[in-house]
Amino acid sequence: MGAKGFVEGGIASIIAGCSTHPLDLIKVRMQLQGESIVPTATSQIQAAHLRPAFALNASSAAATTAVHAPLPPPPARVGPISVGIKIFQTEGIPALFSGVSATVLRQTLYSTTRMGLYDILKQKWTDPNSGNMPLLRKISAGLIAGGIGAAVGNPADVAMVRMQADGRLPVAQRRNYKSVVDAITQMSKQEGITSLWRGSSLTVNRAMIVTASQLASYDQFKELILEKGIMKDGLGTHITASFSAGFVAAVASNPIDVIKTRVMNMRVEPGVSPPYRGALDCAVKTIKAEGPMALYKGFIPTISRQGPFTVVLFVTLEQVRKILKDF
Repeated sequence: MGAKGFVEGGIASIIAGCSTHPLDLIKVRMQLQGESIVPTATSQIQAAHLRPAFALNASSAAATTAVHAPLPPPPARVGPISVGIKIFQTEGIPALFSGVSATVLRQTLYSTTRMGLYDILKQKWTDPNSGNMPLLRKISAGLIAGGIGAAVGNPADVAMVRMQADGRLPVAQRRNYKSVVDAITQMSKQEGITSLWRGSSLTVNRAMIVTASQLASYDQFKELILEKGIMKDGLGTHITASFSAGFVAAVASNPIDVIKTRVMNMRVEPGVSPPYRGALDCAVKTIKAEGPMALYKGFIPTISRQGPFTVVLFVTLEQVRKILKDF
């Protein structure tokens, strides 16, 4: 019975991930808006007067020579539709599915694990008399399942972020990974095995929050709808509960998601100080340079993606459960 939960959750997650991938790509591009592209030591010095996140890493001599240089205007921030149109115009339709192989691997590793573990914990912690699980237990199950799933799927997550962000770099500076396997192989060779778990603490924290808010909220909303007799157990209930759960998950996870995206995407070269020393450093520099609301960059595409993703996830999951109920 336990293994079936992994299979059901895996199938639903892969379908949901692939169908909403373009929205996830737009979200990543928006989360990187306002962040200077600083791939080399030379450009890092030049960026000393561009953005505090990089100015802190530049040498004092370079900073002194740049004091009288005129400040460039801040880059214009555009919405998700404009970002999508720009990707389409400059990179073509296939670019909207950049990193989709990483999405498949990520859902296979991360979501299959979290959905399966949550299902196991749900079966163990559900009250046999009422058939429901208390909200606190739902949240606890989500935290545990999400954390373990994220640790397993982090390499695919790093590869996915980099593949999605590659198109925003100048052609000469792109990583040009051919697939998720190529991305993981190149990262391992060039930056070491540990690079595959870059930002893992953020990934784990985000996954715990997303899983706890998403899965717990879905079950809670679904139980509430059925108990109040608002709707019967069917497609309408599944869509309503899943979209509500998606909104809760988006609000709770967006700040961590922005920091995670930036830490995973940063380029680290030998002899050059990295743009961020870690998650906290990234958060502080981002807020100082761009303001607190920078942590909610990409929220519209996040909710635009999280809503449909959660709907597709749970509607598909309910259908897969019906198909596999006799197995």
